[in-house]
Parts: sequence; C-alpha cells; structure tokens
Amino acid sequence: MKIMRKIIEIDEELCDGCGQCVPACAEGAIEIIDGKARLVAEKYCDGLGACLGDCPTGALKIVEREAEDFDEEAVEEYLASRKSGLQEPEPVMACGCPSQLMEQFTITSPCSEANRPAIHSDAGSELSHWPIQIRLVPPTAPFLKNADLLIVADCTPVAYPEFHRNLLKDRVVLMGCPKFDDAEDYIRRFRDIFTAADIKSITAVIMEVPCCSSMMTILKKALEEAGRDISIKTVAISTRGDIIKNGT
Repeated sequence: MKIMRKIIEIDEELCDGCGQCVPACAEGAIEIIDGKARLVAEKYCDGLGACLGDCPTGALKIVEREAEDFDEEAVEEYLASRKSGLQEPEPVMACGCPSQLMEQFTITSPCSEANRPAIHSDAGSELSHWPIQIRLVPPTAPFLKNADLLIVADCTPVAYPEFHRNLLKDRVVLMGCPKFDDAEDYIRRFRDIFTAADIKSITAVIMEVPCCSSMMTILKKALEEAGRDISIKTVAISTRGDIIKNGT
C-alpha cells in the first residue's frame, strides 16, 4: 500500500556511481546498477537518510511523496537472503559508459587458447572482470566478494613483462595512480571495499619511484578506518622491469 511519507531520492545526473552510499544504508535499499546508485525497492527505504552524509556529489536527498510503506519484515528477509547468497546480483544492462559496466570473464583453458584467433597473444589474459580502475569499481561489485585483491600502480603492468602470469592470475585487480589521483578519495573507496567485501588477501604492486609508496599509506589508512586487519604483501618493480621487493 502506498502512503505519503519521506523517502530517498537519487539524482542520476549528480551520481557518479562511487558506491559510498551503499554500505551506509543498513537496510540495503541502495545498490549500484548500471553505474548509478538506485533504490532497490521503496519498501526497503526507511526515509531516515543515514546515507546522505556519505554521498560526495550531493546526489541523495530526502523527499516526501507517495511511496510504498516501509516494511521492516521485508527488509530482514531481503538482508538474510543477501547474506546467504540467495539474492542474485542485479543484471548489468548494455548501456551507459562502457568503462562503468561491470563484467566478469571466464579464464580460458589451454585447449581453448589453441583455437583463438591469431590476433590474441599466445599467453592469454588473466583478467577476470571489468572495470579495473579504482575510481570506477563500486564496493559492492560481485567480483570483490572473498577476493584475493591485487592493487597495482598504473605503471607496473607496463614495466613488468610477466604481469599477467606471475601477478594477476587468480586475483581481482584494481588499478590507479597514487600520485595523480585523489588520495582521500582512494582511502574512502578502499575503506568501503574493506567494509563491504570479505577480502581474503591484499597484494600491492608499486614502482620503485618514491611517489608510488603513498599507495601503501592509503591502504593502511583505509584498513584502519574499516577496522580490518589484513596484512599487505608488497611487490616493488624497478623501472627496468625487475622485481626488487616481494614480501610484507
């Protein structure tokens, strides 16, 4: 039954799909769909606005309009189904900016590699998902759940020739530049990822240059804010493409 009440409203023009509002909503009423924050169902939103302060673009506001009444029992069932894995992720539609559309890939076997067109490299790709840029991956991305996380500075895959085979294989990769991107934004994004996803391990791949070391500070700060204790394995790459550090 619909009644006149307060409920969240999301301005899609202002929303950049960062996902910071998702963990802020205890009822699970907001999800990132097609690269934008969207209300899953009116009955899941209590209209209290706990998510408002976590939106960096001001895309969220509370309005009063006719909407389905808040259903606390439905919320409990919905959260229980998500926790048990029964709730299927929302499908990603083929629209919007391709860089924001989430995809998961099946890594091909050696037999299927033999039948690939010659345009592909012989070694094959170990990339299992899309997007990979830190700023574009929402904390609730399905491929982050229980992931072995590989966080890499932009230059490392170019410098290290065996990146796919020795580092990317069986890991979920997030890529960015700690020098040119916003460090505070990275801290918030990683904090929300560490809060929302049960990350199993973290491997950080950085260059030997001083500016790259700030990635470690960002990750440690994010872990602290998320209240998580996950050791970080550090791999440092020289400008000549050699591994000069491989450990904690």
